[in-house]
Amino acid sequence: MSIQINIPEGLQISQFELKMLLVVKLFEEGLITSGQGAEMVGLSKQAFIEMLGKYKVSVFQYGIEEIEADIANA
Repeated sequence: MSIQINIPEGLQISQFELKMLLVVKLFEEGLITSGQGAEMVGLSKQAFIEMLGKYKVSVFQYGIEEIEADIANA
């Protein structure tokens, strides 16, 4: 699928940055994997995972409840 978005002329943002913002949000919401995200923006999986830090998104998609349950079951 492809989409077209009209961006205001004064907005100083690259096409790559726009893709990253969308893909990072999809990853953060658990809708795609890191591999899918990497493919969508044209990066290696490792490079995509490293870029997640720039957007303050953890590669570990666990909520606090899941972490606590894992600890309790350890």
